[in-house]
Amino acid sequence: MTAPVIVSCGEPAGVGPELAQKAFEALKGEVPFALIADPAHMDGPIAQINALSEVAQSDALPVLPHPFAGTAKPGAPDPTNAQGVIDVIARGVELTLNGEASALCTLPIHKKALKDGADFGYPGHTEYLAALADVDQVVMMLACPELRVVPTTIHIALADVPRALTQDLLRRTIQITHVALQRDFSIPAPRLAVSGLNPHAGEGGVMGREEIETITPVIEELSRNMDIRGPLPADTMFHGPARAGYDAAICMYHDQALVPIKTIDFASGVNVTLGLPFIRTSPDHGTAFDIAGRGIADPTSLIAALRMAWDMACKRG
Repeated sequence: MTAPVIVSCGEPAGVGPELAQKAFEALKGEVPFALIADPAHMDGPIAQINALSEVAQSDALPVLPHPFAGTAKPGAPDPTNAQGVIDVIARGVELTLNGEASALCTLPIHKKALKDGADFGYPGHTEYLAALADVDQVVMMLACPELRVVPTTIHIALADVPRALTQDLLRRTIQITHVALQRDFSIPAPRLAVSGLNPHAGEGGVMGREEIETITPVIEELSRNMDIRGPLPADTMFHGPARAGYDAAICMYHDQALVPIKTIDFASGVNVTLGLPFIRTSPDHGTAFDIAGRGIADPTSLIAALRMAWDMACKRG
């Protein structure tokens, strides 16, 4: 029997706690999960549990208690909670690696609060998870029912992308994506589309040579064993008929990947980290301090993230 999904609470002053409550009500009987959080930070009904084996018996949101140093005032992050946020992520990883949980779903964190309160040394969730798992490279995928996109370079300035975009980085990104599509999405022979970096995919070198010198050699190498094509002009890759021709799009930088998916399905996008030794998903939004505690936060992305984590876990067995 597949173990429950574990959810790390993220920033307690954000929308995470109320989203977890809403997701539990929406997914009762469909996706078993528990939240690691400080019970004092929760407003709705919860069931404190001592182990994930108790999740099935819970009529209210199951919570694995984890005490935090500070209070949780919606919209006002308390730096004294920073270490608690970090520790909850690590605890979720531990539960997943030891098999007590089948997957990890992370609620949004606030990077400034973590740096102010605990000198957090990572750009974000993904890099911290990679460090906890002792993995050199992971891949960020954004997924919704209509589209899966992978940015090869992520949180760097656009001016730095050409230098960061190496053949080795692109090759590993494609390989990790290909394996994940087979293992976690049950696609035996994934079809991959690779974008160019420059307008019109460089137009034969007139608008840049990255396609010729970096991207094309990798595609030619990998095409011996993969269904892969490109480099393609990014402005013609994402309309309906184009999307029907591939299972995932490999893009060269952050916005090239995220603009189309957020345009197509803003509410239901899921952030999936590929290349970890465990399953990790996350809703594709931030802490939303401006609406935290008002009861109006939309749980659609978290519900989608939990469903995807559970589906991936069931596929892995």
